[in-house]
Amino acid sequence: MQPLTSAFIDQLRFNEAGLIPAIAQDWLDGAVLMVAWMNRNSIELTLTSGEVHYWSRSRKELWHKGATSGHTQKVKSIRYDCDADVILITIEQTGDVACHTGARSCFYEDSDHRAAGGPESLQPPADACTELMRVIEQRRDHPEEGSYTNKLLKGGDNSILKKIGEESTEFVMACKDGKADDIAGEAADILFHLQVALAHHEVSWRQVQEVLAARRGAPRRH
Repeated sequence: MQPLTSAFIDQLRFNEAGLIPAIAQDWLDGAVLMVAWMNRNSIELTLTSGEVHYWSRSRKELWHKGATSGHTQKVKSIRYDCDADVILITIEQTGDVACHTGARSCFYEDSDHRAAGGPESLQPPADACTELMRVIEQRRDHPEEGSYTNKLLKGGDNSILKKIGEESTEFVMACKDGKADDIAGEAADILFHLQVALAHHEVSWRQVQEVLAARRGAPRRH
């Protein structure tokens, strides 16, 4: 994270109570995990400690997220919106639990009836590749009749890896032809079959994202 100074805080527009809403977003898949309030003091503590501190309106005190549960939030980046009255904090969530119910995200409701939350709650919306992997893992764990994904998984490495080879060749040919739509389509096919292989070997998409993130900013290869 780029070092920030008090000048950053001076740009913010706090409400009449001296507070500003803060959105916590997962640093890898972009999922919104929670929304809370911050004041100048909590932002200063967040910037100096590297872990998110909020302001509790009910208790009227500073709140170090995860101090009791262990589910702390490591700051990756902070920015504010065009009106400077909302903060977006990109975080690495310890334990992958942001909600007090034990859910990954506080945003798990999608029906007319309130749910109890917890680890089995609905996952928050994320990037397209993460959403696709969830579907593939769902097919793996709960097979469906006539599913192409289940057909591939049933065939194991022989079936899956053969398709990856075929799709890779088609991607190369699309690049040779130079047609953007065809290139994008073949790239999508490779990613799908790649994720099926990952699911077959029980390697999560997040593991791949973490490897890519770790390589960002690494020494250049010669």
